[in-house]
Amino acid sequence: MFKNKAILITGGTGSFGRAFLSYLIKNYSGFKKIIIFSRDELKQFEMSNSYSETKYPFIRYFLGDVRDQSRLHRAFEEVDYVIHAAALKQVPAAEYNPFEAIKTNIIGAQNIIEASLNSKKVSKVIALSTDKAVSPVNLYGATKLCSDKLFVSANNIVGNKKKLLFSVVRYGNVMGSRGSVIPEFINQKAKNNILKITDKKMTRFNISIKESVQLVVWSLKNAIGGEIFVPKISSYKITDLAKAIAPNSKILITGI
Repeated sequence: MFKNKAILITGGTGSFGRAFLSYLIKNYSGFKKIIIFSRDELKQFEMSNSYSETKYPFIRYFLGDVRDQSRLHRAFEEVDYVIHAAALKQVPAAEYNPFEAIKTNIIGAQNIIEASLNSKKVSKVIALSTDKAVSPVNLYGATKLCSDKLFVSANNIVGNKKKLLFSVVRYGNVMGSRGSVIPEFINQKAKNNILKITDKKMTRFNISIKESVQLVVWSLKNAIGGEIFVPKISSYKITDLAKAIAPNSKILITGI
């Protein structure tokens, strides 16, 4: 399905984008292009040291922001598949900077839809979501719920005009991803051996980065448009995770 296809990954320098690129290179071949679209030139430089355009001539590094619709239109030229992974996902940061989260997660999602509709070649768009979009209690979850609604309803706009479908993949916390609880616990253990937990009853749905990539590839193959793919995944108690990482550390309950 990827032979002679151009794939664009928004937020391509993030944890998912790097893992997705690695998985594609290891398991598929014959790409026309894989475009890494992100706004951080340093991360693109660092990523290009591992995946250089010299060694992998089908890779393109495209600097841009999903907030910038004109830049997206240029990036979407000749693209067949879009994986939308760009987001502001830190819950406290979204609470403190609400409109910034709205501009990236909601307006950015609409910009992806508009660019796809205006593209001559884009045929499939898979947007990444989160379990926090279910009955959201924070702004991040609320913005992703809005984003999901936009992508699902975009199929109504397409109608019978062209072959283009939009689907959503919604899963839990990716184990070990940047800014997530595991690296944070490891840092806290090294710093002062005190782990901060919001509530002893807190749990997390858990998925590995490889499982998340495989789910997106499966969704790309099987999507017919309008789905929200939700995998059945295990969960763990945050206190069990704390004991596994630092059994001798002190626990500080901070409150939600």
